[in-house]
Amino acid sequence: MKIIIFDDDPTGSQTVYGCPLLLNWDEQTLEKAFKQPSPLIFILANTRSLSSDLAVEKTRAICSSIKKFFLIQGYSKEDYFYISRGDSTLRGHGVLEPAILAEELGPFHATFHIPAFLEGGRTTEKGIHYLNGIPVHRTDFGRDSVFGFSTSDLAKWIEEKSFGKIQAGKILHIEIKQLEIAFNNEEGFISLLIFLSQLENNISVVVDAKLPHHLETLARAIKVVSKEKRFLFRTAASFINSLSGLPINPKSTADLVSLKSKNNQFKYKPGLIMVGSHVKLATAQLDFLLKDNSCKGLEIPVSKLADIFASEDCKNLILDLEDKILSKIDNILYTKKIPVLYTTREEMQFSSHSTRMKYGLELAEFMAILVGKISNKFGYIISKGGITTQLLLQRGLNFNQVILKGQILPGLSIVQSNSDQNNLPVVTFPGNLGNEKTLLESFRLMEFDS
Repeated sequence: MKIIIFDDDPTGSQTVYGCPLLLNWDEQTLEKAFKQPSPLIFILANTRSLSSDLAVEKTRAICSSIKKFFLIQGYSKEDYFYISRGDSTLRGHGVLEPAILAEELGPFHATFHIPAFLEGGRTTEKGIHYLNGIPVHRTDFGRDSVFGFSTSDLAKWIEEKSFGKIQAGKILHIEIKQLEIAFNNEEGFISLLIFLSQLENNISVVVDAKLPHHLETLARAIKVVSKEKRFLFRTAASFINSLSGLPINPKSTADLVSLKSKNNQFKYKPGLIMVGSHVKLATAQLDFLLKDNSCKGLEIPVSKLADIFASEDCKNLILDLEDKILSKIDNILYTKKIPVLYTTREEMQFSSHSTRMKYGLELAEFMAILVGKISNKFGYIISKGGITTQLLLQRGLNFNQVILKGQILPGLSIVQSNSDQNNLPVVTFPGNLGNEKTLLESFRLMEFDS
């Protein structure tokens, strides 16, 4: 059974490999994806970059395309698992998006909320979601200017994000103890099956997870019960790996790094690093990277760009700024250093969340188109931040879909188009992943381990 994942940014495939990531969902693109052997199809909806109204509109549009495709092909929506993949630090439209999917692709007997991303230190215990042992609402992610939240208790979080439509007291909970018993003996597994088989009316279910076998046990039980029950999932990346049951990727890190493009002399071209994410971790990683003498930073002035976007002479001013930045990139390459293109780190203030998100898209699109104009000069790109990466792939490189090749570091994927004209590999780097050294580590892997 294929698993269709609606990914709210292009980094949710960070635990799997060998599957298509769709940046378009027209009939031709869907047909090509469904013919591939992978059990997984990721649809890069990028809804985390959108206001709630636009996220609903886009989700419905994608569902409409899928249902039309199913009708033409004679497929049934009941024959697939559907996952709304979201952020393991709970940012995004985590309750709204699965609600829309339930309306469009349901009915479902339950919606499971499984934000654990074990590879990144995100765990859930007793219904509380943690980042490296800290309740996630106490971290910078809980104070996110757009998607902030006041609690790490997932039931209360669902109530908060549903504006009281889903009450915490009516939400069910699969605890670690229940999963451990199901893992250790057949009687416990049967008990889990009975629990799942009794779910009705799209009830919300919170799932604990600290270790891989917790998710694997749940996935095994769900596959048994799926013959009679339809479930929807809002999850981070780890559960996708458990449900798909993919074996370990046969490609090594060296294999993945060797995907870099070469010049006419069959030597690897230099790389480019893009940093658009504004979370504090991304800024710390950027600062650490720029201490390396192999790199040279190049700042995109976000306040200046905002003024340009508001100007009557916007088009000419943008072209002028592009020319200046491209010239600086050429100068950096001439000195045999790696250009690091990044946005000003201070967050601008906006009149509303929707205005801020609109400007974030405009800024990311500017970066994407800029890099797209000179992408043939590079052997690889490391793209930091979900919105930045989505628009690089879609608008900068003009890809309809890419293939996920695997991970060069835990949670850090490399993707590549199958196109003969442009198969530039891109490292998709989530804004919230790793520690302050991880960006530098990924650069050194790509630049020197080949």
